[in-house]
Amino acid sequence: MASAAEQLAANLNFSALGKATELKNRIWFTLGALLVYRFGTYIPLPGIDPSAWEQIFRTQAGGILGMFNMFAGGGIHRMAIFALNIMPYISASIIIQLMTTVSPTLEALKKEGEAGRKTINQYTRYLTVILAAFQAYGISVGLEGAGSVVSAPGMFFRISTVITLTGGTMFLMWLGEQITSRGIGNGISLIILSGIVAELPSALVGTFELGRQGALSTGLILIVMVMSVAVIAFIVFMERAQRRLLIQYPKRQVGNRMFEGQSSHLPLKLNTAGVIPPIFASSLLLLPTTIANFNAGQGGEIMTWFTTNLAHGRPLFLFLYIGLIVFFAFFYTAIVFNPTETADNLKKHGGFIPGIRPGERTAEYIDYVLSRITVVGAGYLAIVCLLPEILISYAAVPFYFGGTSLLIVVSVTMDTVAQVQGYLLAHQYEGLIKRSKLRGRGR
Repeated sequence: MASAAEQLAANLNFSALGKATELKNRIWFTLGALLVYRFGTYIPLPGIDPSAWEQIFRTQAGGILGMFNMFAGGGIHRMAIFALNIMPYISASIIIQLMTTVSPTLEALKKEGEAGRKTINQYTRYLTVILAAFQAYGISVGLEGAGSVVSAPGMFFRISTVITLTGGTMFLMWLGEQITSRGIGNGISLIILSGIVAELPSALVGTFELGRQGALSTGLILIVMVMSVAVIAFIVFMERAQRRLLIQYPKRQVGNRMFEGQSSHLPLKLNTAGVIPPIFASSLLLLPTTIANFNAGQGGEIMTWFTTNLAHGRPLFLFLYIGLIVFFAFFYTAIVFNPTETADNLKKHGGFIPGIRPGERTAEYIDYVLSRITVVGAGYLAIVCLLPEILISYAAVPFYFGGTSLLIVVSVTMDTVAQVQGYLLAHQYEGLIKRSKLRGRGR
């Protein structure tokens, strides 16, 4: 006979959404918040000439500006008040996570529970302000040196740009936290997802327009579409893949009753690092090329070498791209998953892996398994990002069809759908309990 949880999971469908009032409110709040974000990506910075910036952006769209514009939902293309998007907050979060591995103070805060997490979050916000202000000042200086983009260059323009862009980032950080607590899904991830998805229609139109003009063949466009579908299916399969380690719990006695030993599983995701490796790898490789393009004719042979050898599709670029993805896959996995801490928690609760001694030996075994599945995960990330990268470089296909963008869209969508299903399952479970209580009173 199936258990109640299994019956609920079998009967779970989105028709129950109409009865889940709280879930509907959360979804409407999320949609409203994302609409506010999209509106902000169309408000330009004060003091700039949008048409002049449009011409400059087109010459740099193949570099780091194009990739960041994808994450910013077109905010950089329009040089909007949300041009920095949420990227300074993501960078600050990663830096704080890195510092927790080397700073005893931060590591102690991490182990303090909710109070420690609040303190770390506060440090992350402070660092976000610093990074956003630094990047905003760099943007203001770059805009002033880009020609006739700025109508009135000077310190006033720089200060106003820093305040506007930093304020935009802090507002998005607050908006993301509100979505996480009052909406559905992870707010920060949904902001990035909405930016990518919102620009997909224009990317499709641009691709079809290139096909109409003869710049892209019909066969190549069909190959891109088929490959995008295949990559999405591959991402779904690999993101769900995991290695499950058997955990055994011994018999225990409570009072006069003896409880049999139980078993569970410790799931290890094939791709623990998520989308961080391709984002970091792309940023590091595109940065030298973008600097070289902005300083064309001023850097001599060094800048020319960077522009030539680190261009899209070049052998050196592809080789370094794969190497950095693999490196960051292992590096970030080591940050977010601590085998020693996991082994200690299992030992405290009496759990053990059959055939493995609890404690240090368990930590070594978990690290052994995690290292080997990370090899497969890093290879998967390299394949997903490499094939679209070749198309982007040789066929001028937009960034939105690249592996990084597809990986973000699929991963965030899967997580959000899982949360919606969780709310629906909890709603149905609560209804089942209420009906059971009513029946009990009727008897």
